[in-house]
Amino acid sequence: QVQLVESGGGSVQAGGSLRLSCLSSGYIGSDYCMGWFRQTPGQEREGVASINGYFVTAYADSVKGRFTISKDNAKRFLYLQMNSLKSEDTAMYYCAAYRKEYSVVCSTLSLRKSAYNTWGQGTQVTVSS
Repeated sequence: QVQLVESGGGSVQAGGSLRLSCLSSGYIGSDYCMGWFRQTPGQEREGVASINGYFVTAYADSVKGRFTISKDNAKRFLYLQMNSLKSEDTAMYYCAAYRKEYSVVCSTLSLRKSAYNTWGQGTQVTVSS
C-alpha cells in the first residue's frame, strides 16, 4: 500500500483559491482510483471529488464548477484545485486511494469513503467570509 501525504491547506478569504496536493510514496498508475474528501468536527467525512484510472472525474454537487481534481502519475501527485471558495468549504481535507487487484484499470468513480482503503493525514482549509 502507498502512503499519502497532503499539503497546500491554509487560510483564505471567501472567493479565493487554493491548490491541495497529495504525494504518494509510490507510483499511482491506472490501477488506482483516487479521491478527495473533507470533514468538519462532528460531521461525517464527505466525498468531494474522485478520479479513476481513465482520468474520468466526478464531483459532489456542492463543488461542481469550482473544484478540479487531477493527477500526475509520473510525479506521484494528486491535486485538488479549489476556486471561488466559500466559508462552507472550511474543513480538513483528505486524499484517498484504492488499488484495483491484478493491475486492472480502476474504473470506479466513487464519493463514498468505503470505496477507499488508503488515507492521508489531512490538511486544514479555512475560508473566512
